[in-house]
Amino acid sequence: MIKMIRIWAAVTLVLLLTGCQSSLMTKSSKEATTVAPGGATVVFLRPSSFGGAIQSSVYDVTGGQTTFGGIVSTKTSVQMQVPAGEHLFMVIAENADFVNANLDAGKTYYVLVMPRIGVWKARFSLIPIHSDASAKYNLQSKDFADWKQSSEPVVKTPGADAWYQQNKADIEAKRLDYMKKWDRMDPEHKAELTLHAQDGV
Repeated sequence: MIKMIRIWAAVTLVLLLTGCQSSLMTKSSKEATTVAPGGATVVFLRPSSFGGAIQSSVYDVTGGQTTFGGIVSTKTSVQMQVPAGEHLFMVIAENADFVNANLDAGKTYYVLVMPRIGVWKARFSLIPIHSDASAKYNLQSKDFADWKQSSEPVVKTPGADAWYQQNKADIEAKRLDYMKKWDRMDPEHKAELTLHAQDGV
């Protein structure tokens, strides 16, 4: 019974995210805004059109405290301004996925929001983009330049924050559920899913 409730909650959340980007997010006039002293910027890029109309939402869940960043639809990007230091970020759609970060003040970091095939709809993973040119996903690659070019910056409308408040309980339930898998992940794999201070620009 509990499993069926979780499945239904996941399906409901996915359906709520389907096709809602135009009313909850709006185009940003510029890619980045001034960062507060001691802060860093994290940009979530979703350049792929795979997954179609299914949106994903991104959060800072550091220390178990959830801060809603926005909804990332195909060909858009969402940025979050956060204090420098260690963070844990999350993406939610049918699933939840996480990425660690250690951020320097005054720098901008990039995370790829990658869609993949799910059970009901598209699932999403968070992939850190590194400064090391030898990394699979790196800032020097032509792919990165293309991802930035094809990901239009968007920002939250008041309706986005209202959507988050309405769905907060389901989001928190999914965070706690998938956090168990994250906590069991071996250190080597988790290290691959970490933004390092030197990855910022």
